[in-house]
Amino acid sequence: MATDPLTDTFAAIADPTRRAILLRLSAGEATVTELAEPFDVSMPAISKHLKVLERAGLVERGRDAQRRPCRLRASPLKDAADWIERYRTLWEARLERLDAYLQQLQAKEKKHVRRKK
Repeated sequence: MATDPLTDTFAAIADPTRRAILLRLSAGEATVTELAEPFDVSMPAISKHLKVLERAGLVERGRDAQRRPCRLRASPLKDAADWIERYRTLWEARLERLDAYLQQLQAKEKKHVRRKK
């Protein structure tokens, strides 16, 4: 089943272990062994996480003699952030309208209370 890149990105970052791997790679490239150090999971499990990240285009593996360093590819994250940004703007506008409405209600309530006195 084919998915779009944005779906792959969100699926990849849905897992906390994969997000932690991306955070580590944001500091620079690392080997699979280095990436596995902070986790209490097997090397095959880390490899599976890396494969998911690779399929989503978030990680690429290089070759440096015997080393196979992994590095972050941030462009899919930028695409996800851009998509989220559209909705942040929408929700900010809705919250501003709600705030204005609540202020109107409070002003009406104050007038109503003053008239009763």
